[in-house]
Amino acid sequence: MDDDAYVRRPLGRTGVIVSRLGISGGYGAPTEAIELAFEKGVNYFYHGSSRGAGMTQAIKNITAKGQREKLFVVAQNYWRIFGWPFKRSVYSFLKKTGLDYIDGLLLGWHNTHPNPRLLDICQELKEKKLIRFIGVSGHNRKAFPEFAKTGLYDFFHCRYNAVHRGAEIDLFPYLPTENRPGVVVYTATSWGKLMSPSKTAPGEIRPKGSDCYRFVMSNPAVDVCITGPADMDEAKNSLKALEQGPFLPTEMDWMRRVGMYFHRLS
Repeated sequence: MDDDAYVRRPLGRTGVIVSRLGISGGYGAPTEAIELAFEKGVNYFYHGSSRGAGMTQAIKNITAKGQREKLFVVAQNYWRIFGWPFKRSVYSFLKKTGLDYIDGLLLGWHNTHPNPRLLDICQELKEKKLIRFIGVSGHNRKAFPEFAKTGLYDFFHCRYNAVHRGAEIDLFPYLPTENRPGVVVYTATSWGKLMSPSKTAPGEIRPKGSDCYRFVMSNPAVDVCITGPADMDEAKNSLKALEQGPFLPTEMDWMRRVGMYFHRLS
């Protein structure tokens, strides 16, 4: 993987160039931290179910500077109620962020095929140019290849890290090579546990957050790895994953050993 492809690449079939490191606004990061990430090239903004004020304001600030087209903003939606309640949540997001459209509407936590009526509403919103792309997230890895077969989804959000590597077996090999949905990964640090001294194998170096992100970003099947900083310091540490480049094979082996040890303790 060359350095440029490590830093940015097309988000699957969308064709939109996104940063390999994405950022979530749901863990408390202030506006300044989100804007720093944007200045460093991070343009994949995941504004999920917990929509922190820091990211909301950062989106407004960046848009006010005429840089809306540089952002890829994702809104996650957990609604299972059809019709107006679902639409209202989309309109509410647009009003809150001051945006005219959402780049990616992510249907949250679907381990089986979403109800067709839900997808009909998404298509309606797409035709109205209120959303550009449709994504789906879930915890059932084997469902994603089935989702891909429908051709209805532009990107996926799935779990993958050095501890939970099942996507390497159940998901990544089964995605189509042509018209492939984008792949976005969350929980790269295994909820911070990968950096825990008590979870690190004796004699091994304890990973930092940036190491966890580099491990995920070094996998060619992954388009974007999400980081969820709580403050400026965590944001700066996360950004080191972009600066330090892809893992060497020896580093990949190290993270796999750390992850395997952690998995045995679970």
